[in-house]
Amino acid sequence: MNALAGKVALVTGGTSGIGRATAIAFGREGAKVVVAGRNKERGQVVVKEIEKAGGESIFIPTDILKAAGVEALVKSAVEHYGRLDCAFNNAGILHPITLLADETEEQWDSMIDTNLKGVWLCMKYEIKQMLKQGKGAIVNDSSVAGLRASRVTASYGASKHGIIGLTKTAALQYGNSNIRVNAVCPALIRTPMLLHRDERTDLNDQWVADLPLSRMGEPNEVAEAVVFLCSDAASFITGATLTVDGGQFT
Repeated sequence: MNALAGKVALVTGGTSGIGRATAIAFGREGAKVVVAGRNKERGQVVVKEIEKAGGESIFIPTDILKAAGVEALVKSAVEHYGRLDCAFNNAGILHPITLLADETEEQWDSMIDTNLKGVWLCMKYEIKQMLKQGKGAIVNDSSVAGLRASRVTASYGASKHGIIGLTKTAALQYGNSNIRVNAVCPALIRTPMLLHRDERTDLNDQWVADLPLSRMGEPNEVAEAVVFLCSDAASFITGATLTVDGGQFT
């Protein structure tokens, strides 16, 4: 407990799933939490959950596709809490599984813009603030689909591979400024986005059956990995990809 005491943490896509679980975990560990997302009602619910757990939090409605929106998010967080120590860039989307030749240009653009450009924009303004402070920790939400080829939609795999590239590049560029940048790579996690997706459930069943743990992961299990990477316990870890995959890569 209190692994992040006195720190200010930002979570994008913080209104549900892994983002929500991580925001609550940040609050439990003593951080002041800035929850960012598009749904104000759900955002306020998460804020209340953090406060109920003994934490402090605000919600800032944000469109991560717009540079001005992301810049305003970081500025508002700093105006409210005075600094920004940790960030979990989690906001993303997931389309139904589609073969590469069948994917539309619109689907490709929306996936790359949200999952990859959105992470880049968030890092851009988070790092600017952390450079002023002389320290910071960023975790980006990639996927096991960013580590190797899979049957997922091509744009999803490309976006998640891209996040790992961004993560490693930023780690190299800003390590000497005491800014650490890492990524988590979850496998099948029981989130609303996954469970509500219209797709071939037999593939999910097959993937779960192939996991040594033989089950889906839970959002809080990814959240614990993010908390660790943002904490001082991970002070010599940067440019890493931490798999939270039930043993899929064993």
